[in-house]
Amino acid sequence: MQYQIVSADVPLGEGPVWCPDGSLVVTTISPGRLLRIDPASGRFAELASVAGGANSAHLAGDGGFVVTNNGGIDFTVFAVHLGLDPTKIPYRPGPPCLQRISEDGSVSTLAADGLQAPNDLAVGRDGTLYFTDPPPHGGTQHHGKKDGRFWAWHPESGLRRIASGFEYCNGVAIAPDGRVLIVEGRGLLWIDPASGERDWFIEQLPGESPGDGFAFDLDGRLYCAAPMDHCIRIFDAGGKQLDVVDLGPTALPTNCCFGGADRRTLFTTELAPGRVCAIEGLPTPGLPLEPWRDA
Repeated sequence: MQYQIVSADVPLGEGPVWCPDGSLVVTTISPGRLLRIDPASGRFAELASVAGGANSAHLAGDGGFVVTNNGGIDFTVFAVHLGLDPTKIPYRPGPPCLQRISEDGSVSTLAADGLQAPNDLAVGRDGTLYFTDPPPHGGTQHHGKKDGRFWAWHPESGLRRIASGFEYCNGVAIAPDGRVLIVEGRGLLWIDPASGERDWFIEQLPGESPGDGFAFDLDGRLYCAAPMDHCIRIFDAGGKQLDVVDLGPTALPTNCCFGGADRRTLFTTELAPGRVCAIEGLPTPGLPLEPWRDA
């Protein structure tokens, strides 16, 4: 499979969201921002700015977004290693939290108490927000401790810890059958949101990289970013690897989402070098993601 570059100027990109108007919204971890991109031209404009690190996003029913904010990671100390200009990735720490971004760009906090570095999120059919909460600072300071947690938040019931004791929980998505899957360590793990019970989908991913963000298509295929292997790995509904999309030797892909008029285009974001890419003509449309509604 081939990819096209939509934009080459979005370093530390995350959380892509396809919007009904045909635009793509991405987050950036440092500085914390939401950017709206025109996929045809690659031009983008800032929608919102947050203290900390905007990690993942999901469309809300009013045209705004819900966002997981990891509190910020100082990537300026890794800039040379990543091939990035440190002046373009300023560190602006803030409280780790779950946030609401209104359509006009105003920012409010939904939950913060007890959170350490909210990472990725998914929205359940009843409006529950599910999100991973790995050790802070991108896992650079957990020293082998299994401090990762998995949470649920609902406007009526508030914040609830589903499970804890994870090495490094990362991406999360809801499968076509409604089950919840997360990245944990080097594998992919099913989580029962009611009981917290766990069952491996893939205990050890191929290659050298842990997984990051991922997305499902309608047939249950899973498209998973593998940053250290510079690719997107594609698995069938049984966990068998079907294909690999090589994004180039310097690419560190972080997340992906389906979009385009027929939802057969996969858009990817990168930690570095900072591209947003499009992989077109996929065999099955992506699983539709319903906007989150807070009432």
